[in-house]
Formats: sequence, C-alpha cells, structure tokens
Amino acid sequence: MLDNNKQEISAWYEKYSESIFKYIFVMVKEFYQAEDLTHETFVKAYVNIHSFNRDSSPKTWLYSIAHNVTIDHIRKQRPIMLFKEVFPNKRDEDPLPEEAILIKENAKELYAVLGKMKASYREIIILRKIHGFSISETSEILRCSESKVKSTLFRAMKALEKKVQKEGLLHEIIV
Repeated sequence: MLDNNKQEISAWYEKYSESIFKYIFVMVKEFYQAEDLTHETFVKAYVNIHSFNRDSSPKTWLYSIAHNVTIDHIRKQRPIMLFKEVFPNKRDEDPLPEEAILIKENAKELYAVLGKMKASYREIIILRKIHGFSISETSEILRCSESKVKSTLFRAMKALEKKVQKEGLLHEIIV
C-alpha cells in the first residue's frame, strides 16, 4: 500500500506540480518560497493520502492542500513582500520571437496587476480564470459556497478591469 501511495503521489507530482507552483507563486510572490511550498504541498498529500476520499479529483484535493499551505505561510509572513521576480516563463511550443515577447509582456502585466489586488480577488481569478477550475472545484478548494465564488469572481473581475484601465494597460483581459 505504501508503495502504491508513493507511486500515486509521484504521478500527481509530475502532472500537477508546475500548475500548483504557479498558483502558489502568484500568492506568495517569491520564487524559492513557492518552490518550497509546492514541495510541502506534496509531502502533506503523501502523509495524508489516507484522507483523500476520492469523491473529488486529485487536482482539486491537491489545490486545497496548496491553498491551506500557502495561507498558513502568508499568515506567518505578514506583510506580504512585493514581487521580486517576474512570473516564470511558461514553456511554449515554438512561438515566434515576437509572439514570445508579447506573451511574456502580457503575462507580466497581468500578474503585476493581480499582485496589487486584494488576496481574495487575486486567488479567485487565478483559480477560475487562469487555472480553469469549475465553480464547484473552486468552492471546494477555498472551502466556501458556490454562490460566494460566483459573487467574489464577479467583483474581482470588475476590480481587475478597473485596475487595468487605471494603469493604462491597453491589453484586453480575457474573461
């Protein structure tokens, strides 16, 4: 059984660690800390795999753990430090040089604006719009009602739109 758990967590790590790292990175805004918290997420998953009841997806369960690990870290590290690094480049499959530059600039601007938003708005946008979790998965990860997810996302997107306009960014936000 222990060997099966280890193999299962290893498979999940291969499949989800990059997206979980990105989620955590946007929350803590520190590359090396995000790496540590990502590893802590998978260690906690391994230790607590017996509590995974399999009525949700492994991805949702792992994001719940990542959320809790990250929130615990943030509570210990108040106030949150400003971005020290730009969001790491996502490996793209053969973009043209101009496209790669534009993608990097757009991502940098979006994450900079997200970094200035209140944490609850930032987190809901990241989970729903960037990582593509459903409303029910997001409510499970954040441990709140689906109606709270919907209303917070609505307010968060309005706030994001205002911030983008205020900062004079001409790039469209994909809603």
